[in-house]
Amino acid sequence: MNQQALRRIPLHKLIDLKVDFAFKQLFGSERNKHITIVFLNAILARTGRDTIKEVTFLNEELGGQYDGDKQSRLDLLVKTQSGEHINIEMQLSNQDDMMKRTLYYWSRLFAKQLEKGKGYRTLLQTITINICNFTVFNDLAHYHTTYHLYEDAELKRLRPIDDVLEVHFIEMNKFLKAWHDKKLQPLDDILARWLLLLGMVDARKEKVYTEIYEELEELAMKDENLIDAFGTWEELSQTPETRFAYEMRLKAIIDDEARLSDAKDKGIEEGIELGEIRGVEKGIEIGIEKGKAAGRHEERLQLAKNFLALHVDFETIQQATGLSIDELEKLKRHM
Repeated sequence: MNQQALRRIPLHKLIDLKVDFAFKQLFGSERNKHITIVFLNAILARTGRDTIKEVTFLNEELGGQYDGDKQSRLDLLVKTQSGEHINIEMQLSNQDDMMKRTLYYWSRLFAKQLEKGKGYRTLLQTITINICNFTVFNDLAHYHTTYHLYEDAELKRLRPIDDVLEVHFIEMNKFLKAWHDKKLQPLDDILARWLLLLGMVDARKEKVYTEIYEELEELAMKDENLIDAFGTWEELSQTPETRFAYEMRLKAIIDDEARLSDAKDKGIEEGIELGEIRGVEKGIEIGIEKGKAAGRHEERLQLAKNFLALHVDFETIQQATGLSIDELEKLKRHM
């Protein structure tokens, strides 16, 4: 195979695999099941899991907690030959709710295994893998971290409960920095190869990292699965229906980010106005306190309505407005 075998279309036409829709098209297809298995084994090798030999793709609807919650349909959910459930979530933007969202979806998947009339001992391991295009842990340097249940003082695993819970975080920005700093050896690191594939295109920056492509060309000489993945990636990028759906999904993500940013900016403006000072953080705090003291309930209700319209979570709205959860729920019902 020559070095140009990977490249059949211009690189700038490739879709961004970090967009959840594109990710699922590549890794959530029966046709590409062998790719999915290789990718999962590369991630789970960190915790010494048994090799996955077969997976069944599952479609689970957990029910969004607010209108427009894309997470009501899981990005990628599989069941292994051993009965383990593995959920992979691709997170392109930071919604500031990663930890609670992760725990919620893990718990729902774990509980849904229990069939009527069967005991708790039948519950099998549930693994959540979050691939994030942003920094999750500011105090941790490594791009791939894993979590279980431990006793606080002696840090001993809580067994056998701990055997059923496993959470992974992969932070793409940390991975790419480590690669650029030449701290990785993708030739000997299967996971690094696949993460390079995910990181090569950045649709929001309208950028393609040609240096990553050049390394993938070399790696593909010794990795047939990588060749298969690249071929399917190009095919997906050229299929009109897939391309259109991908672009609509990308637009929705960008629009959601803009709405969230606008909501935060509006909160700052409200805080400055209410507080009558120029300090942004202090302005919000003092503004809300003055609003409470003066009984300016209507203004807080209007601010809450603005947040609710933008699908901001209750906890954030409560912190910004001082309204109770009951008040927010009542307000949302009326809206």
